[in-house]
Amino acid sequence: MKQYSISPDGEKFQLPDPEEYAREFERLKNIVHDQRDKGREIVVVMGIGFVGAVMAAVVADSEDENGNPVKFVIGMQRPSTRSYWKIPLLNRGLPPVQAEDPEVLPMIRRCVKEKKTLTATFTYDALKLADVVVVDVQCDYLKESLGDVKNGQADMAALEISLEIIAEHITPDTLVLIETTVAPGTTEQVAYPIMRKVFRKRGIESDPLLAHSFERVMPGKHYVASIRDFWRVCSGTNEEATRRVKKFLEEVINTDEYPLTVLNRPIESETAKIVENSFRATILAFLDEWSLFAERNGVDLIKVLEAIKVRPTHSNIIFPGPGIGGYCLPKDGGLGMWAYRHIHGFEDDIFKVTPLAININDTRSLHVAQLTRDALRNMSRPLAAAEILILGASYREDVGDTRYSGSELIVRRLTEMGAELRVHDPYVQHWWEFEKQDEYPSPTHSLKRFFRNQDKLADLHVEQDLSQALHGSDAVIFAVRHKHYLDLDPDKVVETAGAPLAVIDCFGILDDAKIKRYFELGCEVKGLGRGHVKRIKDQVRDEREEMLLALSAKHKADLS
Repeated sequence: MKQYSISPDGEKFQLPDPEEYAREFERLKNIVHDQRDKGREIVVVMGIGFVGAVMAAVVADSEDENGNPVKFVIGMQRPSTRSYWKIPLLNRGLPPVQAEDPEVLPMIRRCVKEKKTLTATFTYDALKLADVVVVDVQCDYLKESLGDVKNGQADMAALEISLEIIAEHITPDTLVLIETTVAPGTTEQVAYPIMRKVFRKRGIESDPLLAHSFERVMPGKHYVASIRDFWRVCSGTNEEATRRVKKFLEEVINTDEYPLTVLNRPIESETAKIVENSFRATILAFLDEWSLFAERNGVDLIKVLEAIKVRPTHSNIIFPGPGIGGYCLPKDGGLGMWAYRHIHGFEDDIFKVTPLAININDTRSLHVAQLTRDALRNMSRPLAAAEILILGASYREDVGDTRYSGSELIVRRLTEMGAELRVHDPYVQHWWEFEKQDEYPSPTHSLKRFFRNQDKLADLHVEQDLSQALHGSDAVIFAVRHKHYLDLDPDKVVETAGAPLAVIDCFGILDDAKIKRYFELGCEVKGLGRGHVKRIKDQVRDEREEMLLALSAKHKADLS
């Protein structure tokens, strides 16, 4: 039976038949022969997802001081029904990931079509041709509970299988660079033994050349720059591996302006990534309690934070919004905790702050459902069956990445409470966490399992027309700071909705003038960390009463 992989745009691609593998390897050998004649190093990037696809293009686009390409890159993707479509798209010169960075598409097209320094393949035999293998295979942390990160485990299976396959194919002098964020200790205590064992079976007496250098990729307007023009940390398992990884990175990224930090051991590089993201997750979680304090005591936390930021030492203080999404911050601390016990063998529980921060961030968005319920209740409307519009599906402003977004939990909790949800996001065409919720991100780890009444969300459609999405809404939730939402006029919003509605500000999007205007239009307003809205509501009420008293006095005067 023929199997197909379907792209996000709905195009079907038939998975390769067994006889196609030999033909594909011949194609690659012929290309690589020509590229070696041009003096170019051959780089295979394993995994062409959010990190690998753009990393492959950055490497393929690298040049020497004379403007000549120095690398030829083969992007390798396992031919599964879920991911195979990325290969033909990349070979057309199209990015297999959605990118708001205007540099991504031209760079990939240039490398594929003009420079001819980038191709994609499905055969592991490509590894036989590599001088360098960059590993961008996902290493997730699977949580078994919502709000209890300690109840989970690192999902190492795909990475371990990939490392074994790599060792079975590469030449002994191939550098293997693990770019994936991994549990500290993985390179030396998981990857190295796996590859060394395979080498010995092959009769190879030398040790594998292994290195680690984590990515700091930020989807958005500066997607490419976060790979090419950004600081990197690296380390190798021995002197030769360290020398090779340093040389490779200096040839493909901008180390003149963003110097490399070379550490002594890969575990230090791995730990750097985990600590870096755990620190950021912690300072965001810290503000959750102060957000609740502000709501309950008439404080506008947004103004408080702006006042604090004036002090240079505190300029990086960040309002957390409705939860912390993206692929890294919700899970990376869990990888460190898991490694402490399962790689390094310690039994005591030293981690207190890191898991607490993750648990707070994972559940913060559930409070948005409470605010929505309370706002509708203040308007004498039930939450059940209310039409609620979520503005923003992605995890951060002006990107189309929905992984672990706070908006997902808002939708799930409100649906569980009986509301009818609609969504608008100018950057998201398909919200796979809902459309394929029985299999995404994996068949057993959809967040659907933590909530009831979720089946109908498979039909949730991301609306692209804001006016259509607003029409008939009982409540609107400003969930993401997309530029499209920052200047929405309250009068226009209410007019388009057709009646006053509940307005929930999750990210400090509304200034006091807009909050006041919504109240004047008969709306109810709530906001994360925005306890001062009660004062504005009281002000509008007092002004209205004063106006009525003045009209009454004028009416009496006219009668007399």
